[in-house]
Amino acid sequence: MSSSDFAGGDQRNNVAGGDQRNNVAGGDQRNNVAGGDQRNSVAGGDQRNDRASTDPAYRPVSDGSGPESSSAAAPNGAASNGAARLLVPVAIGGAVALALGVYGRLHEGTAVAVNLAGFSGPLQAKSWLTTGAVFFGIVQLISALAVYGKLGFAAPSSAGTLHRWSGRIAFLLAVPVAVHCLYALGFESSSPRVLIHSLLGCFFFGAFTVKMLVLSRKGMPGWALPLFGGLVFTALVGLWLTSALWFFTNANFPVKF
Repeated sequence: MSSSDFAGGDQRNNVAGGDQRNNVAGGDQRNNVAGGDQRNSVAGGDQRNDRASTDPAYRPVSDGSGPESSSAAAPNGAASNGAARLLVPVAIGGAVALALGVYGRLHEGTAVAVNLAGFSGPLQAKSWLTTGAVFFGIVQLISALAVYGKLGFAAPSSAGTLHRWSGRIAFLLAVPVAVHCLYALGFESSSPRVLIHSLLGCFFFGAFTVKMLVLSRKGMPGWALPLFGGLVFTALVGLWLTSALWFFTNANFPVKF
């Protein structure tokens, strides 16, 4: 065998060795890329976890990408179980709405209620308190959109606090109005406007009950809290349209407190 044969063999081995090194290097490169993707995924998960830990009102809604989509695309049992957990809060909220309606219907209105200090009459008190409740309800809606990142900019750290306190104030303003309506007037149906107002009043407190139960229970679907929060706000606006707005447009101006 000639020396050229040995040289050719060495050359083939060197080439093969070079290919092997290239393959190893390529494998390392792929591993590095995969490692980078993994770090990005972990970082994204940490960001979502931080958001959820700082704001209890934040419930992520899956957009079809990320880890949520894989769990949603797996068995549909998780989604069905989450929806099944809503049955108890919805049943309790329905019972609250029904109980208010039945009480208001069976209770004979006294046409007398204790007036609040600072207002010239009960109708003025109810109208302005409802207006205040709607105002803080709008504040809560805007702050909720900010918390969920729907306004196109990063929400400040105080958005969650503003969201919670505006909701509390709105509810506290609505309670005296509801007590007056139930005790002094009851559930009335003398006109379409009055009937719609009575139905919305019962629905408002029922939907509010469901919202608070969804907020305090684990394992609820991510869409449940925005849904029932939106229903509460819609009912509140409907109450204002069928009561305070009607009073303001039919009262002699300027409207007194």
